[in-house]
Order: sequence, then C-alpha cells, then structure tokens
Amino acid sequence: EEVEDLEKGGINVIQIDEAALREGLPLRKSEQSFYLDWAVRSFRITNCGVRDTTQIHTHMCYSHIDDIIPLIFDMDADVITIENAHSDEKLLSVFHEGVNYGAGIIPGVYDIHSLIIPSAEEIADRTIKMLTTNILWFNPKFVFKTRDHTGVKRALKIMVLAAELLRTELAHARKEKYE
Repeated sequence: EEVEDLEKGGINVIQIDEAALREGLPLRKSEQSFYLDWAVRSFRITNCGVRDTTQIHTHMCYSHIDDIIPLIFDMDADVITIENAHSDEKLLSVFHEGVNYGAGIIPGVYDIHSLIIPSAEEIADRTIKMLTTNILWFNPKFVFKTRDHTGVKRALKIMVLAAELLRTELAHARKEKYE
C-alpha cells in the first residue's frame, strides 16, 4: 500500500529496496529455490498496483550477480541501481557480455566516500566499457552523509559532464554509422 500511496501523492519514480536475494538466502541449498521465488514475488507484489507510467527503481549492493540475473529480470523493475564503485566494473560486466536486459541500469560510478573525484572522462570511459548505453543512467555510490556539500556538488557536476560526454560520443558514433 505504501507504494500506491506514494503514487497517489504524485510521485512517479519510486525506489523499492532490493528483494534481499542474497541477505535472506537460507544456507540450506534445499530451501534456496523456495526463498528466491518468494523474494521475487514479494518484490512484485509491492508494486503490482501502480500505473504503467510510474517508474519502479530498485538497487542491489551485491558483489556477484551472475547467477541471479534471471531473478533480477523476474523482479520486473524499470531501473536497477547496482553498487559498482568498488568492483572495478566487474560487477556490471555481465550486462555488457550479451545479457539482454531491457530495463535501465544505474551503475554506481563514483564512490562518494572517496576523497579522489574522478574526471568526467574517466567516468565516461569506465562506463562505456561496461554497459550498452541505451539503458544507462548515472548515479554516485548512494550515501551522501559522510561528505560535505561542496565535495558532493563538485562530484555531481562531474557526473553530469560525463553523461554529456557519453551522449555526444554516442550521437557522433550513430551519425557516422548511418552516413
């Protein structure tokens, strides 16, 4: 009901916490399949009453997702945020290696806890290597409470520049492809 209440309040992008695919997973192998089915169904139930125009986001903070990709698909979220700032892009390589994921993907492109802020070019280069960009969104690694507003604002501006850089590169590549 909470998700529907948010929608009724005029919110058209709602993030629902991850389905605890790893955190609640039973240790007994014989119980895992039931649990995973239950977790995905529970996630879907939380948003089954929203309009198609309401975008459902979720996030995953896992270091290994290869074996749960079908479950992520089954969750049927419109956009998934995946913590990636610490994984050296290995976490998202599964999406670049031929997995046909039609929803949006937001990789954590910058660790907000780091004192080193990557350049827009570094973010763009790392990102284009890991994902097909037609489904790409940008997002820092989630938590802002440990940084001052000046550092956060600077990092967010760089992320916007990286997104603009990628869009320009893509537009140029598409133009060359069709000329």
